[in-house]
Amino acid sequence: MSAAPADDTQLYRVLRDDGSIDPEHDPKIDTDVLRRAYREIKRLRVLDARMMLLQRQGRIGFYGTCTGQEVTPIAAGLVLAREDWVFQALRESSIMLVRGFPIAKYIAQIFGNAYDDLKGRMQPSHMASRSVNQVSWSSCIATQLPQAVGAAWAAKMKGDKNVVMGFVGDGGTSEPDFHNAMNFAAVFRVPCVMVCQNNHWAISVPAARQSASETFAIKGRAYGVPSYRVDGNDFLAVYDVLKRCVDAARRGEGPSYVECVTYRIGAHSSSDDPTRYRTQEEVDAWLRKDPLARLRTVLTATAGWSDADEEALEKELNAEIGAAITEVEKHPAPAADSVFDDVYATLPWNIAEQREELRKYPPPPAPHGH
Repeated sequence: MSAAPADDTQLYRVLRDDGSIDPEHDPKIDTDVLRRAYREIKRLRVLDARMMLLQRQGRIGFYGTCTGQEVTPIAAGLVLAREDWVFQALRESSIMLVRGFPIAKYIAQIFGNAYDDLKGRMQPSHMASRSVNQVSWSSCIATQLPQAVGAAWAAKMKGDKNVVMGFVGDGGTSEPDFHNAMNFAAVFRVPCVMVCQNNHWAISVPAARQSASETFAIKGRAYGVPSYRVDGNDFLAVYDVLKRCVDAARRGEGPSYVECVTYRIGAHSSSDDPTRYRTQEEVDAWLRKDPLARLRTVLTATAGWSDADEEALEKELNAEIGAAITEVEKHPAPAADSVFDDVYATLPWNIAEQREELRKYPPPPAPHGH
């Protein structure tokens, strides 16, 4: 067992600046887990680049990338059990993919067509599915944290061993919902792990203008929640801390709070121009801390990862994502009358009449590509 993570003011790291492992903090993660993590991070990066290209081509309407901060969602997906629940923010939907959700179905949500499990009713980048116990976020900042705490309280009352993980950004810690969730979680000792992805920018508001606290992790101290601050670009450190917190929650030891210090390399979304509020020098400094490159250094040293391995993986991932996009674009827009589905268990007569009235009109034109 590695040394315990640092407290809520110190940054816990496993990897040194040169990519080597600090033996004092080495969590001894199995090489198969590291390989799986590398593949998942790489897949997410390739997927993000492909989706931004589709957005610029007008084939999808909106997208939010995760570039630079992929470690936290991938590590979370690997430490959570199948029965655990996830209440995500904007950049954690990829946890679904780690937990086995089909990538074509995932991409279908971005297109919002008939292949989408959510039936095209949610804004793009709001993926969710009951099949993997992942709840959509609502775009209302921080509302998912009280929901996560409530779900964890329900699990505790039922005697389940389920753990709930809820996410928020650095900007979300200024919202009342963050503080309500933190206080309730501590008082009722619910099995919830609350994670803040501090990527330094709440859209265009820098962290320094968001809070005067020494760290974002320290915000948990006043509520009596064990809190940790971890290098969010260090997969080994994030995996180690999240696993400790999830295991503690499952043992009935109550909630915890983790600040993952990372950086949003790309724009906030496809609608954002980050050059208006930050410098390229700042971005370049964080590019030198690229989490994917750091994990590759570990794999090269511990598992003999080679350029040939990298080339083969890139080819495999591009083929996988390309095939998924082709599959998704075969499907039409959702049927107009599907808007009446899922409203009532049994459709009332007046709503049924409205559905029949709608069916008299011709269907809307097919989306681009059909």
